Amino acid sequence: MQKLLSYPLTVVYFLFFGATLVVFHPLQWFCLNVLGYRAHKQSVSVLNWFIMRCTNLLGTRYSFNNPHDIPVNTPLIIVTNHQSMYDIPPIIWYMRQHHPKFVAKKELGKGIPSVSYNLRHGGSALIDRKDGQQALSEIAKLGRYIEQYKRSAVIFPEGTRSRDGHPKPFRPMGLKTLMKNAPSALIVPISINNSWKMLRFGKFPMGLGAHLTFDVHKPLENSGDPDKLIAEIEETIKKGIRT
Repeated sequence: MQKLLSYPLTVVYFLFFGATLVVFHPLQWFCLNVLGYRAHKQSVSVLNWFIMRCTNLLGTRYSFNNPHDIPVNTPLIIVTNHQSMYDIPPIIWYMRQHHPKFVAKKELGKGIPSVSYNLRHGGSALIDRKDGQQALSEIAKLGRYIEQYKRSAVIFPEGTRSRDGHPKPFRPMGLKTLMKNAPSALIVPISINNSWKMLRFGKFPMGLGAHLTFDVHKPLENSGDPDKLIAEIEETIKKGIRT
């Protein structure tokens, strides 16, 4: 019954979602090229708020639980599990004070209104997953960027999203590269739950009534043995995943 109902609601959702991306694309261009970085960053934050509101048409709810007082004048490395593209808008919106930038596959850097423009011009790292040297070079550049400007980098160390909510093993090299190039960054683990349910039927129709939760764990100092620290981060995130 839910899948049957989801067909018309998905059509309505995609109409609003598509319109949002089309409207914000020229707004982003104007903000960046006329008003500068700050205005562009604000336009991206508002864009992602609207994307979240579009998903409310599907009965989607969000809970972003952050009990920690994370300083805004410190670079952050935000590390999280990955379940769908719908992981991203809440991170951008709720962590907006920290100017989140993403490690994303290069294919997302073209063809998607608003999204591709932000990835190309907003400071994120677009990586070729078939070219390890290029990927690590771009991630290192992102690490130096957040170190210099006191912003944040978001990385999904699983590499690809989990389609059923069960976490995949971390691939540590990208995270280790970020840690090396942003030595003063605090590391902020986040556990994401139920994002995969948005795509439980595939790309069409959308899943209905998902309650996405984001649990921010205690920030960790970027110090000591990186392998032990990454293992601790992975364990912390996985403990917060409910499958």
